Amino acid sequence: MAKQDSKIDFGRGDRLGLGEAVFCLQKSARQIDTILDQAQQQSAAMLLTRLDSDKHAALAATHRAGLDYDPASQTAFFNWRSVPMRPSQVAVVTAGTSDAVPAREALRTLAFNGIAGTEIFDVGVAGIWRLMERIEDIKRHPVVIAVAGMDAALPSVLGGLIPGALIAVPTSTGYGAARGGETALFACLSSCAPGVTVCNIDNGYGAACAALRILAAGRMLARETT
Repeated sequence: MAKQDSKIDFGRGDRLGLGEAVFCLQKSARQIDTILDQAQQQSAAMLLTRLDSDKHAALAATHRAGLDYDPASQTAFFNWRSVPMRPSQVAVVTAGTSDAVPAREALRTLAFNGIAGTEIFDVGVAGIWRLMERIEDIKRHPVVIAVAGMDAALPSVLGGLIPGALIAVPTSTGYGAARGGETALFACLSSCAPGVTVCNIDNGYGAACAALRILAAGRMLARETT
């Protein structure tokens, strides 16, 4: 009997309201193909994250044909059909262009789950006038994902300017003392701005899921009060 080293959580959407996702970084193309076979048998939609172009190219041709692949975010949608998006309630804001990959991962995760996101890139505090030019656009969103590396000052600055939920994504962007994102992570965790939620380094997927949970909680509250 062939060994099966993956068991897909097809009930996640019913329990959590979040579609099933597969982290591909440490998985081989063969393992991903096996997972996609299971998804195909269930006619299940699936989000793939950290799927680089080489591994995407190594997947079975039948699977690649069923993927909506985006190399900029290293994500793919499998068995996914485009649906009308709910109006954007989440702004995804980056400090710099170098922070774009996890930010795009967040945007794609939102889209997979039917939520449009507003992209506001390259507004870091090193040129704070860029941020202030867009601050009114950012403030109109009830949830903001702030993606920043180096000293990760952006989440703290936004935390003192916007009233909505703020989710920080520290990134691995930066020179030696950035320590692969550890400095940014510690800065976000040490922020003096109250109520900032902090995700792991480069974890745009996790930030988007936190945003989806916040929006779902708001909808639950609205139903209870009507």
